[in-house]
Amino acid sequence: MFFGFAVVYGLRVNLSVAMVAMVNGTNNQPSSNSNISNECPVPTHTLDNNSQSSEQPDGIPRYPWNPEMQGMLLSAFFFGYLFTQIPGGYLSGRFGGSLFLGGGVLGTAVLTLLTPLSAQLGAKWLFALRALEGFGEGVTFPAMMAMWARWAPPLERARLMTFSGAGSSFGAFVALPLTGFICHSLGWPAVFYSCGSVGCLWAVFWFILVSDEPRTHPRISDREKCYIINSIGSQGTPHGWSVPVLSMLFSVPLWAIIIPQMCSNWSYYTLLTSLPTYMDSVLHFDLRQNSFLSALPYLAGWLFSVGSGVLADNLLERELLSVTAVRKLFTFIGLFLPAVFLLAVGFTGCSGVLAVTFLTLSSAFGGFSAAGVYINQIDIAPRYAGTLLGITNTFGTIPGVLAPIVVGYLTKDHSVTGWRHVFWLSAGVSAFGAIFYVIFGTGKIQSWARTDEESDTDTHN
Repeated sequence: MFFGFAVVYGLRVNLSVAMVAMVNGTNNQPSSNSNISNECPVPTHTLDNNSQSSEQPDGIPRYPWNPEMQGMLLSAFFFGYLFTQIPGGYLSGRFGGSLFLGGGVLGTAVLTLLTPLSAQLGAKWLFALRALEGFGEGVTFPAMMAMWARWAPPLERARLMTFSGAGSSFGAFVALPLTGFICHSLGWPAVFYSCGSVGCLWAVFWFILVSDEPRTHPRISDREKCYIINSIGSQGTPHGWSVPVLSMLFSVPLWAIIIPQMCSNWSYYTLLTSLPTYMDSVLHFDLRQNSFLSALPYLAGWLFSVGSGVLADNLLERELLSVTAVRKLFTFIGLFLPAVFLLAVGFTGCSGVLAVTFLTLSSAFGGFSAAGVYINQIDIAPRYAGTLLGITNTFGTIPGVLAPIVVGYLTKDHSVTGWRHVFWLSAGVSAFGAIFYVIFGTGKIQSWARTDEESDTDTHN
């Protein structure tokens, strides 16, 4: 699952770096270009290497897309991603998640192979293809949650889910510099061919090795199987065709997950889709520097998210804090501190060192939310965790649609001021999410999520 999400995010972010190489800079300079150069002078070594790093091998096409068009293309993925979250979560909870997770990655990988062709046909074709990729990939996270609801013992949930989910940050960390290197050496089309091929190879191993639940796994010991099944209890069984939709709709703890995830995702998707553009147009890093430095925040996020899972489970095992207290603490650290560092980025001006440092610190502390709000669905309703993640991720994807478009609008002149507004907006949204969750969040299982067996037990007690 870890490597699956690494592939998922590699497929998602490859366009962000490749876009720098795909766009014909000579046809896409804003009218105030001379002012921009004065705002943040181009380093001498970048001037020396610029012709080499921005040029593509002979025969590789480049396109005259303006910043607004680039923003639309970068957000296209999320238009499709919106529509399959809830169906994917519901069906995964009913039938098991392995087919949906594996199929989602495989379908996206196959479509990725067609990216160079669609770009050649025109921006509208590329937009449609990216939307289709999002449509296929939308089932992956809800399917993951549905699988862990059947596989993860309560006191091991945080470490198992944060480790597997951290594959996304690891994937972004590996894909960003690798994409820059491939773009420079082989041309941007090779990026999509290599990413798509890796996704197809991963799917082969996934379908061979993975089962939906411990009961059906042919290679684990009886002792481990009994331990997992007994520790999870009746909550590890599939839900029926009907789900308590109205109860979910009016559940304050569910909205306490939805709102902070939307707020957190605003800054996350802003960086995921637009950071390479910021590195290129404002800080003037060349393509290889750009892709490496854009990857640093994801390395930090990956390490901190894995560490947060171990720490959260430790606090629960020692009974130092309740589930609710742990989730609130980790969510506050994971949303409010990143907001502080994003605010600081807005004051860095043309200092590339400071900007990269603060962005990396923001993503590092953002990793704490992996053991907070991002796994809270499985606390409040384990049986319906896949469906709930589908719901929360649907709302959480809205920033993925809007953020690149807003960034494209705010930064159409490539000015430092425009990017300052981008970072300040992200900081304000993230801080609001932290405060909202601390007030309304909980780690207690909800009455509408209890099985008949649990309800009978509570009645007798």
